[in-house]
Amino acid sequence: MSKTVDFYYDFISPASYFAFIRLAELCQKNGATINYKPMLLGGVFKANGNTSPITVPAKWEWLKKDFARHAEYYDIPYQLNPHFIFSTISAMRGAFWALSEGRIEDYNRAMFKAAWGEGKDLSSPEVISEVLSGAGFDATVVMEAMAQPENKQALIQATEAAAERGVFGAPTMFVNDEIYFGQDRLDWVERALTTQ
Repeated sequence: MSKTVDFYYDFISPASYFAFIRLAELCQKNGATINYKPMLLGGVFKANGNTSPITVPAKWEWLKKDFARHAEYYDIPYQLNPHFIFSTISAMRGAFWALSEGRIEDYNRAMFKAAWGEGKDLSSPEVISEVLSGAGFDATVVMEAMAQPENKQALIQATEAAAERGVFGAPTMFVNDEIYFGQDRLDWVERALTTQ
């Protein structure tokens, strides 16, 4: 039986960025594959009556420090994006194009790096285009795909499906039907993979 991890994420989430960086190595080590599940985090929050940690000032202050600690400990390039909270709707729609083209890992790497390694504003079409070109994509093709009804609908449906499965935040991972939430739960994901 092949081992897979369903990985639910949104580029708006620095915790998803940390999980993305480490999950690839973890899965390679354990002979597992990642099933990428792009979604819109705001839509998941709305479906579950949840809110962003930024709405709780004390929690947000702690999280900012914790993200910096996490980045330093795992040697992950990181900066708190000065444009946060930025819109990721277009970038997340583009992820469905990347899935269909078999280029999702390269696409995710480019978007996460831009957002949390370089502090770029993914709300800006010009910035997204620049990021895509810099990562070896045909920016015109991908930007056009982001505007296509099928990719808009795919993001809506994926977000609804995530909420229905019990996803309430990002990153969320499933091994079989067991849910793991947060970049700090990757040890539990690995344990689940090694005991399959």
